[in-house]
Amino acid sequence: MRRIVITIAFTIAFIPIFLIFISPPAGAFPATPQFLTIFHTNDLHSHLMPYAPELDYIPDRTNIDTTIGGFARIATVLNNERNKRSNPSFTLDAGDFTMGTLFHTLAREESFELRLMHQMGYDYVTLGNHEFDMFPDGLAQIITTAHNRNQLPGIVFSNAIFSGESDKDDSLEAVFQKGLVKPYAVAVVDGLRIGFYGIIGKIAAGDAPFAAPVTFRDPIKTSRDMVRILREEENVDIVICLSHSGLYMAAASEDMELAAEVPGIDIIISGHSHTLLEEPLVVNDTIIVQAGRYGGAIGALDFSFYGGKITLQDYNLIKIDDSIPADPEIRAQIDRFITKIDQQVLSEHNLSYWEIIGNTDFDLPLRLAESPVGNFLADAIRWYVNKHDYNPEDPATRVQMAIKANGVIRADILKGQTGKLAVADVFRTLPLGIGMDEQNTPGYPLVTCYIHAYEIKRALEVITTVYPLRGSAYFLQLSGVKFTYNPYRVPFDRVTDIRIQSEYGVYVPLDYSRANENLYRVAANIYEATFLQVIGDFTYDILTIIPKDRHGNPIESLLDFRVDANPREPGIQELKEWIALIRYISHFSDRTGNGLADIPDHYRNPEGRIMANASVNPISLLYRGTFVTWAAFALILTVSGIVILILRLVVGRVKRKNR
Repeated sequence: MRRIVITIAFTIAFIPIFLIFISPPAGAFPATPQFLTIFHTNDLHSHLMPYAPELDYIPDRTNIDTTIGGFARIATVLNNERNKRSNPSFTLDAGDFTMGTLFHTLAREESFELRLMHQMGYDYVTLGNHEFDMFPDGLAQIITTAHNRNQLPGIVFSNAIFSGESDKDDSLEAVFQKGLVKPYAVAVVDGLRIGFYGIIGKIAAGDAPFAAPVTFRDPIKTSRDMVRILREEENVDIVICLSHSGLYMAAASEDMELAAEVPGIDIIISGHSHTLLEEPLVVNDTIIVQAGRYGGAIGALDFSFYGGKITLQDYNLIKIDDSIPADPEIRAQIDRFITKIDQQVLSEHNLSYWEIIGNTDFDLPLRLAESPVGNFLADAIRWYVNKHDYNPEDPATRVQMAIKANGVIRADILKGQTGKLAVADVFRTLPLGIGMDEQNTPGYPLVTCYIHAYEIKRALEVITTVYPLRGSAYFLQLSGVKFTYNPYRVPFDRVTDIRIQSEYGVYVPLDYSRANENLYRVAANIYEATFLQVIGDFTYDILTIIPKDRHGNPIESLLDFRVDANPREPGIQELKEWIALIRYISHFSDRTGNGLADIPDHYRNPEGRIMANASVNPISLLYRGTFVTWAAFALILTVSGIVILILRLVVGRVKRKNR
């Protein structure tokens, strides 16, 4: 009995010591759940001001206008939501914080976007494809400017690969080496170690042509390495990925694939696809969220950490609208920024941010089809180039066709509450790009080239076949031509009739056979012209288009064919497409007598420039077919013949067996 008592006493005495040895390290498994919040945005695209249109914004009052977004409203929401919670929070952005409004025109010199995000309490952001639109050196300047003003939020970006050969990315590489951009970051809060890293996806990387010579490592391979480093070397409890990859709500969605292929990511803050995700997705225990575009909403993700795992507690997608008052400090800062834009960007064009340049009593929306705004923008380009670079004594200099891709049209032209069109709102329609001049001035320059009639048909086949395969960004809006196509014909050969506008404004049939050796001048911005140049690469050379000079010689560099706004000055004075749009609006007559140019009524609806004529009539399917159609027809005949032969053999064998 005495031995039993001693054993029990000994055991009780050593229980505390035993528990010490079997207990996990402090912070690894807290005794109670720990609560955290993530506030997130993506694809802000320099929308510091509310939009649709900005002219309607009344900052001193709420519940009076229909505008959406705006950094001053976002700041108010962030402050209010943080104050509601006693738990720690982080504010994150998944990239494309720049490029989309007049504010980005001074991104290198002023870094408005990053400075305000720092002021609003953003902890970490990553880089999207549009951060590279001003070339690696421009991105280096944007980051350095914010850093020099002590207003740089944390930037994480993990899959950049610098060339090592070209010096065109040396300045950006230096920014990374200084630690202004880190491959990952670790934050410690209430004993929890939280790791953050950022990536750009494959589709987004393909949308970053001006990032060269910077390239991007595979995002899944990069993520596996980041998770290993964060989990095993940094001993983090939670891994959060800022992914500028995208959610397309399909099997090909890169961020869903990322979650499925890379275990160990707790949360993915998604960007690039502009997806307004009302509820989080959960894939392989990874929570995925995305908040649309342009600051129209903020996501608030509340979760807990317990037992080595996170658990979703609540999710709110907070709409940023006129019910939210503007933060006065952020609003005042934005007003000061507008003054700088007037002084440093617009004054040389005799324009100002709030200047009214025209009037409309109807909306010009963008559609995944021929659209009013698409027609209008394409017409503006053709009109502006012809105004500056057409010699009536030399008919070959007239631009006969202009194209505009949906992917670079970023906003509708809206009448709003006033019907007035301000410079700031018009600019948002065509904001993208950068010049190829010495100063790399913001905005795509316009270029022209010459192509044959059969190549015009190939360009139009992009609308009939390529865009359904590659996405809506590849849909082309047109000026100077109209065409009919049969969607039941063989892909890449669906166009059945083309008409081109004469110098008198009349549409006449275009002979698009190879027998027509005439050259036709085409205008576009340099990005779209480059696309025409490479379209053959991903259509198996079926739609190869070779841009040429007026004598028919292939063009090696489209840079040499930028339209010169002032040939009397040395060098090329680039003709910008956003200026073309402003001047086009301004040139219309004043029909209402209010002193403003009025957009003509014929832009109220599509004009029939792109017409489908669906028919399964064999003549319609084969009429004027190219080698693609006849090759397909021959294949069908061959397969049909083989099937008929096999059926005859089978029937003959059955008959012989039944005899």
